[in-house]
Amino acid sequence: MEFRHEWKHEISKADLLILRSRLGTVLTPDRHAVDGKYRIRSLYFDSIRDKALWEKINGVNRREKFRIRCYNNDPATTRLEKKYKEAGLGSKTTAPLTFDEVESLLAGNTDWMAAHPSPLVRELAHKMTTQGLRPKTLVDYTREPYVFAPGNVRVTLDYAIRTGLSSTDFTDPNAVTLPVPEDPVILEVKWDDFLPDLVRDLIQLEGRHTSAYSKYAAARMYD
Repeated sequence: MEFRHEWKHEISKADLLILRSRLGTVLTPDRHAVDGKYRIRSLYFDSIRDKALWEKINGVNRREKFRIRCYNNDPATTRLEKKYKEAGLGSKTTAPLTFDEVESLLAGNTDWMAAHPSPLVRELAHKMTTQGLRPKTLVDYTREPYVFAPGNVRVTLDYAIRTGLSSTDFTDPNAVTLPVPEDPVILEVKWDDFLPDLVRDLIQLEGRHTSAYSKYAAARMYD
């Protein structure tokens, strides 16, 4: 399991404009972005007692969460992800899924998962049985991604974050969503062994500090 450093900052829309201008002059837009951005949809899983949510709120040192994600409503980009956090570092494991597999899961048919070639899919099946994990809510947002080769740095600007409330209809592009409270903009910075000073200087904003913002937690604020 490979871990990466992660910073998150909740910033203003004015900060977004400043950073967009700075980053665009030095860093390279992610090759998957269209006109510098893409739309992300995630479907988060949690237990009946909201284990993942409460571990995040309480700042538990070791925690994990599962989600299904796709980009720009393109079925070919659909994948299952497990995010794992420990001591401020993060790792991610992924496995491709088809829309048919997602629709089968959402319909309550999970028998196929136990024999799936991906260990991650089999792990989710096991934890759906033993921990009661179930789809909880959709989260949609727009991302502007930038990369910088030294340090394997990835900087993203996320905004227009919306929650599906109790909706889990991942495959419906017209699923009803609402803006999360306060309509925030989130700056995320991820890197491997070192964060180059050039990038560190680019992302400096007066009065902004690392936060523990969670899109999933924000999406559950209406519950």
